[in-house]
Amino acid sequence: MDTKALRQKILDLAIRGKLVPQNPNDEPASILLEKIREQKQQMFKEGKLKKKDIKNDSIIFKGEDNLHYEKFADGSVKCIEDEIPFELPEGWSWSRLASLTAIITKGASPKWQGVDYTSSGTMFITSENVGVETLLLESPKFLPEKINEIQPRSILETHDILTNIVGASIGRTCEYTLVDSANTNQAVAIIRLIAVDMVSYVVKCLNSDYCVNLMFANQVNVARANLSLTSLANFLIPIPPLKEMYRIIAHLDCGLRHISGIQSSEDELRQLILFTKTKILDLAIRGKLVPQDPNDEPASVLLERIRAEKEELIKQGKIKRDKKESVIFKGEDNSYYEKIDGEMFYIDEEIPYDIPDTWTWMRLENCCVKEIRRGKSPKYTENSAVLVFAQKCNTKYNGIDVSLAQYLDEATLKRYLSDEYMQDGDVVINSTGTGTLGRVGIYRNTDNTTGLSIVPDSHVTVIRSFSCISSHYLYAFMKAHQSELEKKGEGSTNQKELKPLTLKEMLIAIPPLSVQKRITNAIGTTFDRLSLIEESLN
Repeated sequence: MDTKALRQKILDLAIRGKLVPQNPNDEPASILLEKIREQKQQMFKEGKLKKKDIKNDSIIFKGEDNLHYEKFADGSVKCIEDEIPFELPEGWSWSRLASLTAIITKGASPKWQGVDYTSSGTMFITSENVGVETLLLESPKFLPEKINEIQPRSILETHDILTNIVGASIGRTCEYTLVDSANTNQAVAIIRLIAVDMVSYVVKCLNSDYCVNLMFANQVNVARANLSLTSLANFLIPIPPLKEMYRIIAHLDCGLRHISGIQSSEDELRQLILFTKTKILDLAIRGKLVPQDPNDEPASVLLERIRAEKEELIKQGKIKRDKKESVIFKGEDNSYYEKIDGEMFYIDEEIPYDIPDTWTWMRLENCCVKEIRRGKSPKYTENSAVLVFAQKCNTKYNGIDVSLAQYLDEATLKRYLSDEYMQDGDVVINSTGTGTLGRVGIYRNTDNTTGLSIVPDSHVTVIRSFSCISSHYLYAFMKAHQSELEKKGEGSTNQKELKPLTLKEMLIAIPPLSVQKRITNAIGTTFDRLSLIEESLN
């Protein structure tokens, strides 16, 4: 079930007056708005509001011609029919957000640069703390008390509405429900309504697709997107009669609570599926997923086949002879040794776990028919007959997506040898980038529906195995170690890279070829069934 779409559908019905029955005896919203205007004027007279807090107040009404008009504080009137997004039931009214508020403001954290967070004091609310209708305070931050003296208008009060107006989380809105005061920064707008009874309804309205789309449509196109307070204050908000507003909130709270319960159950099931996939891969690479047959041709025989295949490729000039070929074996003392160029090394401490007797350990470098290396830094063009496989093509959740590839300038083709073009079964590893480094995927020709040739870019490492090592098994092994690969990046925080040498030295548990096939079949069958469950959730 698409709970997000269902949630938005319910919110959309609510703000259009289609969620609960209309009662013609309800006092119309125009009366509520008139009371708000009177209260704002009184607060201004008492010095609680400033001139700027009321100068943009207006009254929106329908004229005798059934068109919408707006009357401003200076007495002028303007037809705004073109701005009205949808029709409202009788008894409802439109209002600018500014006309409902005592203040619309935000913090000003640049003045706080250099201030250290503390373990107590004034709570500091950032955009990370503003969820959809929920205040997120798992790891609260605090500021010294003196900050309140510096920024008094950004001190939060109970029932303030908080809306993210900077960055990717623009539009997330919740109510500040705590009794203790807090302070916020410039990424969060503070909306303080005159009528506290309306807070829950306005929060839900601002979280609806109608308002969120307005926020994205009005954001400033700069390096980091942001929404101005002027644009936010100008939003048209559909206002129901107060009694209907209560009925809407009651229905929404009940309905959204059920949706949250469904979403929670779906999230738990997704986590269980992810755990199951991880466990299956872990069992597979330890020889515990499928039965072992002592009659299977041992993996040590594969080494001879690899040597023969390697010699043939050397004769053809496709690869160079490895000057330091590695052979890993068990000694008479039952410990593991590695022989490199005639020299013996004890490597028992490197072996991560036990494997069946018919299996063997190999360095990844010795499993591969081509050198483990990244692609080249490409020169792009608008259109060509060759694509560039970038790290974004190796997606987090949807496998390989060649539609994200760009075109390579064919004038640079002479830089690419024939073995550098991606082939069916190539294992690809994202080798740079925070959040993507270490991600493992497998490229299949069926992923590339364009029919065009494709080469990897410099942020992707390609692993291509010998024919007697199943590429799908190798992918499963690498995928099982993805979380470890993610931690092996070297360099500064924002410039970490997974070096080819790190991958070359990786130990791979190699089963007999017949076992590799049984493992990949078992993984494929199980993952297909789990995918059906995931699809049903969507």
